[in-house]
Amino acid sequence: MIYRVASMFLFVAFPLSAEPVRIKDLVDVDGVRGNDLVGYGLVVGLNGTGDGLRNAPFTEEIMANLLERLGANVAGEEFRPRNVAAVFVTATLPPFARAGSRIDVTVSAIGDAASLRGGTLVMTPMNGADGEIYAVAQGGLIAGGLSAEGEAARVVQGVPTSGTIPSGARVEREVEFDFRALRSLRLALRTPDFTTAGRIETAINKEFGRPIAAMLDAGTVTVNLDRAGTASAAHVMGRVEGLTIQPETRARVVVDQRSGTIVMGRDVRISPVAVAQGGLTLRVSESPLAIQPNPFAAGETVIVPRTDAQIEQEPGTGLAEIAGGTTLSEVVAGLNALGVPPHDMIDILKSIHAAGALHAEFVVN
Repeated sequence: MIYRVASMFLFVAFPLSAEPVRIKDLVDVDGVRGNDLVGYGLVVGLNGTGDGLRNAPFTEEIMANLLERLGANVAGEEFRPRNVAAVFVTATLPPFARAGSRIDVTVSAIGDAASLRGGTLVMTPMNGADGEIYAVAQGGLIAGGLSAEGEAARVVQGVPTSGTIPSGARVEREVEFDFRALRSLRLALRTPDFTTAGRIETAINKEFGRPIAAMLDAGTVTVNLDRAGTASAAHVMGRVEGLTIQPETRARVVVDQRSGTIVMGRDVRISPVAVAQGGLTLRVSESPLAIQPNPFAAGETVIVPRTDAQIEQEPGTGLAEIAGGTTLSEVVAGLNALGVPPHDMIDILKSIHAAGALHAEFVVN
């Protein structure tokens, strides 16, 4: 449901009933995760928008090392091309990635390059946290930004100093992880909740017909593979992740101060409370008056200050009462009936929360 108030939008979502969700969308399997990779390389082929080597000496150094490895000795030479930029290359190595598979990479300039648009990343090794090389990246960049400049003006749209290379890195080394050796699985809930964890436990036990799952806490459910009647952890996970349950979430109100967006969950409740909203505006304007002497008369021009001060009281919305046990739809209808813009609604919700009448987690972004 969308309410338009004071030329801004207030988005409110409240489903009439919770829909079943797959367990694979609610949990992560302990030990099954990605690994961050990073590399340092060069982007070439830029149309005069690369690093100024005088301001980025590290670009000249890595370019000289690269040319040396390719058999070109440039020691002692002075070359200052503007079509080269030093960059950081980052990526995430997904779980179970095998040698030869490809992953996406992100390329970001670290010098004073104006744009990476149209550039090509030269072969760049990508290291993991242990210092080992797990992938090698190379290819043409896709930069979403655009930059244009002249003698006295410059226009920049987006971020031209960052780009991506889809499938730009090839995996060279696999992360050792023997999934078959696991005798138990730990399912970590992305949003810990005792009710949701209990429902996951019940659904798994019902699927296998025996108590193989146990809830440890609000964020963890363990699955005993020895009791599952199969020796394959992958087959057990394949059956578990497709099960559906109805997740539970805490009542939450999320507001964004910058955009004036308010999002409230369907379980938000408000105790009896009265709300009054109004405003006071003070305007001060200066209109100085210049008084000059008569023609050919002795004297000086005098500036006489003139100040106009006005105080305006905006019509208040009066005192509105919200009854106890109010549901989300009633809260939204009541706030919109007050005729206030979203930013004022945020202040009202803050005050209701401070008064202890808003029974929900209040998140301000």
